[in-house]
Amino acid sequence: MFEMSPEKEDNIKNRPPGVAIIEDRAEIRASLENLIKYTDDLNCTGSFKTMEDALRMLPENLPDVLLCDIGLPGMDGIEGIKILKEKFPQLAVLMLTVYDDDDRIIEALCAGASGYLLKHVSPQRLVSSIREVLSGGAPMSPEIARRVIELFKNNPPPRHTEHNLTPHELRLLKMLVEGHNYNTAAAELGVSINTISFHIKNIYDKLQVHSKSQAVAKALRNRLV
Repeated sequence: MFEMSPEKEDNIKNRPPGVAIIEDRAEIRASLENLIKYTDDLNCTGSFKTMEDALRMLPENLPDVLLCDIGLPGMDGIEGIKILKEKFPQLAVLMLTVYDDDDRIIEALCAGASGYLLKHVSPQRLVSSIREVLSGGAPMSPEIARRVIELFKNNPPPRHTEHNLTPHELRLLKMLVEGHNYNTAAAELGVSINTISFHIKNIYDKLQVHSKSQAVAKALRNRLV
């Protein structure tokens, strides 16, 4: 049986987190590649023009984070990430797009996207958002976060307790939808990260999900918060 050498195993352990890109416009794709390549703590593992290319080649070198456009030739980004998340539920997907309409925002988040950024985002904000996704966050452009909040204001959820979420758990679930991670939620609520982790585990158990993106998607689909 093949055994990996200790040196090669150490190299893999010490390798920076991998980021792959799906973007059809060559100049934007090249710019994103360079941004990732020249960021010390990130590693560009692949760059694709179409979702079809990505579906074929990504499994050979699966990244930690996928930057994905929506408007692609052939299969669009939302349909593609549904397939990817079914095959690789651990893959974090960060949408990077020009679309800011309600339908695509909700569809992308329900498909499994961990975050949603508009393409005018600064390079610094994009890199920090990738790091945020890696740490379990759900970054959104400010415009997108406002639209998500407005959606809830304009479409108040029905009153129900089918998932038996406590008021505190519902509040924390709402914070996840708004883009908070463990650290920012703990700071906002004035509690420890361990406390946040405990409550989020209970939320996952009650919603029968296994990740933050799945919890956010279920909250949006079922209008729980």
